[in-house]
This record gives sequence, C-alpha cells and structure tokens, in this order.
Amino acid sequence: MPSSQRSWSTPRSRRRKLSRVKILYGVVGEGLGHAMRSRVILEHLVGTAHHEVEIMASGRAVNFLAKRFAGVNQIHGLHMIYDENRVKIGKTLWSNVLGGATGIPKNIAAYFELISEFRPEVVISDFESWTYLYGKTHRLPTISIDNMQIINRTTLPDEILDGHRTEFEVTRAFVKSKLPFCDEYFITTFFRPRLRKERTRLFPPVLRPEILTANRRRGDHLLVYTTGEGNAGFAATLAQTGLECRIYGMRRDLTAEVVEGNLRYQPFGEATFIDDLASCRAVIAGGGFTLMGEAVYLHKPMLAVPVVRQFEQVLNARYLQHEGYGRAADNLDDPRTVHDFIAAIPDCEASLAGYAQVGNEEIFAQLDEVLDLAAAGVIGRRAAGSRRRRPACWRRSNPRQHQRAQPPPRVPGKLASLRHDRCASTPAGASAHGRGSLPIAGSKIAVTAWTLDG
Repeated sequence: MPSSQRSWSTPRSRRRKLSRVKILYGVVGEGLGHAMRSRVILEHLVGTAHHEVEIMASGRAVNFLAKRFAGVNQIHGLHMIYDENRVKIGKTLWSNVLGGATGIPKNIAAYFELISEFRPEVVISDFESWTYLYGKTHRLPTISIDNMQIINRTTLPDEILDGHRTEFEVTRAFVKSKLPFCDEYFITTFFRPRLRKERTRLFPPVLRPEILTANRRRGDHLLVYTTGEGNAGFAATLAQTGLECRIYGMRRDLTAEVVEGNLRYQPFGEATFIDDLASCRAVIAGGGFTLMGEAVYLHKPMLAVPVVRQFEQVLNARYLQHEGYGRAADNLDDPRTVHDFIAAIPDCEASLAGYAQVGNEEIFAQLDEVLDLAAAGVIGRRAAGSRRRRPACWRRSNPRQHQRAQPPPRVPGKLASLRHDRCASTPAGASAHGRGSLPIAGSKIAVTAWTLDG
C-alpha cells in the first residue's frame, strides 16, 4: 500500500464480558523498548480486563515495571554491550557467559517456585525465554508479543536486505530459535511486509498513554537523542543548521539546560522529552523501534542512525526511509547527511500525513479475543480432547531417551508438586515483591532438561 494511503483499520467492538485468566507475562530487559510496550499491555490486562498477572523480567525492565505493578520477579536475561554505536560482540558474549553462570541457577529456582504458587493458565512473552519455556513444558497457550518476530515471520524485500544479508540470516536464526511454536504471534510494526507464516498478526506500534495524549504541533526545533557523549563533529554540524536543536543524551548527568548558541543540551525528563517530541519539526536519533514508532504516530520526520551490527535497527531505519517517513544513515560523519535530511523534511511530512492508527485499540481487542479462546480451551496445549505432540525440534538432553517426558516426581516439603500444589508459605529468600530468585543448593528437585535442535 502506498505510504500516502497507509492506515490501520479500526477494530471491531470488543466483547462486553471477558473471561478472567491467570497470566504469566515475561519481559526481556535489553533496552527499555520491550518494557515500555509491556507496561501498556499490562495496564490493559490488569486495569481494564481485570486478569491476574504475574510478571517475570530481566535487566532494566525489572525496576521500570516494579514502579507500576506488584509481583514483578527478577530473572536473568541476555544483554548486549555497546561502544561508539557498535555492538561489541566479544564483550557481549563474555559478559553473558559470566552472568549466566550465576544467573541460570537462580532462574531455575524462581521458575520452580512460580510453578508451585501461581499456576498460570496462559503465558505471554515479550521476547523473554523463561516464561516461554514454562508455557511450552506445561502445554499452556503461549502468545508472543514483540517487534522482533517480524524478522522471521515475514518476507522482507531485497532493497531492505542489500548489504546486510549475513546479519539478517544470523539475526533471523536467533529470533526463530528464541520463541518457536507459539500459539499466536502479535507483531508490532509501523510497516507491513508480506506474512510468510501462519498464526501471525501485525499491529501498529503500542503507544504509551503519554504519547496518545501529547499535544502534537509543528514547531521549528530539531529533537536530537543520542546515547554517545562527546562527538564534537556532530555538534558542529547541528550548529551549522541554524535551527534550534534540543539535545538529549550527548551530555549526561546534566541537572539543568545548557545553551550554546542554537544548541540546547537537556537533562532527561520524560514529560519534557515527550513535549519536545510532540512539538518538534523533526527527529535525529538511533534506530530503536520505540522512539521511531512514536515519531511516526506523531507525524515527525526522522533521521535514523542504527547501531552497527544490530540488524533489527538497520531494518527499522531502512523501512523508515522505504515508507518515506524519514531517512536512514550509517553514521553522521558527513555534515551533508544532516543537511540533506533537513531539505527532505517537507517530502517526509507529506508521506506521514497518510499514516493513521486508532491508539492501541486494535491489539487490545484481538488480545482479548485470543485470551477468551484460551480460557475456553480452543487454543493452546490444553485444548479440549487434544494432547498435541511435542514439536520435533525438541529432544531430551539424553539422546538415548526419546519417549515422552514424564512429570517430575513429587518432592516432600514445601514444593509438594512441581505442577499444581501450592507452597504452604513463602520460602526464605523470596524478594520483597513476593517471589524472587531463590537458591536451590541442597534441594532434591529433579529437573528434566530440554534443548533446542535449531
């Protein structure tokens, strides 16, 4: 569909009465984009639909969500290390190996404690592995909600992949192995490539309420968001534009605005940042999906500079340019990159004028429908009369054992049953939120290990 005609359909009216479901919700902690999206989904599930939700999160997502919800459990998750707008592969691998050595035993402890206490009926994962594994091993309806699955479950055009095919194949293999065989895949995106897999739905970006209620207007300043300090060359380029530039992230630890000519260095504050975004003429930032989706919704042209070796950001930036909503650049070393983008702003505004979405109503309505179906036993591992076979890509870690795995034996004491029985009391070591990462040294829990064949 041409960008001038791009819009998202208005959802059908939602059912008046929804089934109340116990949901295990997992959020990966790499960056804050997953947590910000999950915050909006969780507010709907808890506040509007009145479901009972238990949250498992890693990294920065833990503190972000714990400020807004009770029952946030910390669990170890993978992360990436960046330096000068590049992913440092060696440091990333080493850091994850060291963290995994201490984090994984805690994950297993929290995993078994949650089984015995909460007994969820549905699992929703925003690219988080442990909640997904719980759902699959317990044959629960499992729903994926994220933006990453678009790499594996759609067909991307050649002009998007040119020059990055190796990175694409590596990233697609990782995404494919992360959450395979979910019952439904909800993908958030501002572009719509052709679907190539079943059980896949595309939705516009999930927007936080502060963006939906922002006072959108056309100002004259550029909003610049960068996580790199210094970069005198880029600052000089911005000064040459003659436009007011409100800059976030270039100088950290600011407590007040610093003005140098047309450059206004800002301390970070969410309300101020959102107002500067809603009133700017254009945005210059990285290739992260969250800010890009917000800029598109607010009809703000954007110059996106993705992190090197981060294909998901390359994909976002290239599609931004493909749709006519902005421009993509590998770096900002050449001043002409910024000047050419400024000259292209009117064309980008014309393309953005055709983009429209009705808040988050579409994804809320369809998620409610899927949860109703899960509660009725229509979808998921516990569908009525159905005992679906374990996917062929899963095998026992012991190659001599190919028969169906049997439930772990009952264990006397607090964990009377790993599947259904509740603990008599909260074990020592639980977090202040109710369920934390518990030590399991000396326990007699029998663990059945499963590995992924690829």
